[in-house]
Amino acid sequence: MAAMTIAQLARSADVGVETVRYYQRRGLLADPRPQKTGRTGTRHYGQDDLRRLRFVRSAQTAGFTLEEIAELLRLDATDDRVRAREMARARIEALDAKIADLERARQSLSRLARECAAGARGPCPIIASFEAAGA
Repeated sequence: MAAMTIAQLARSADVGVETVRYYQRRGLLADPRPQKTGRTGTRHYGQDDLRRLRFVRSAQTAGFTLEEIAELLRLDATDDRVRAREMARARIEALDAKIADLERARQSLSRLARECAAGARGPCPIIASFEAAGA
């Protein structure tokens, strides 16, 4: 594949151009020097840049912070699998805790929906619950 512009790179990774620029400012992606083409300089990206951009997005989807992603990228250069595994295990623990919180919220909301459906007089249990939580 030929070199890509920043817009082509962003489109290929399903992100916006500003996301690419943000990752560059954070040091997660290289910011290639413009190659002079006529009056303007155009930055060109290759397949390695696309793979790295997709890696960053995938790691974010898994819940890693940008700082953790930067560390993972550094670990890739050193082949430090032990630290990468530690980071993955810590992320799994955090995800498990979040899943447990979401399950509790789901169960609570299901209970409130059943109570609301029971049609008893008085305030709606769902609205009353949220009003009490906000107080």
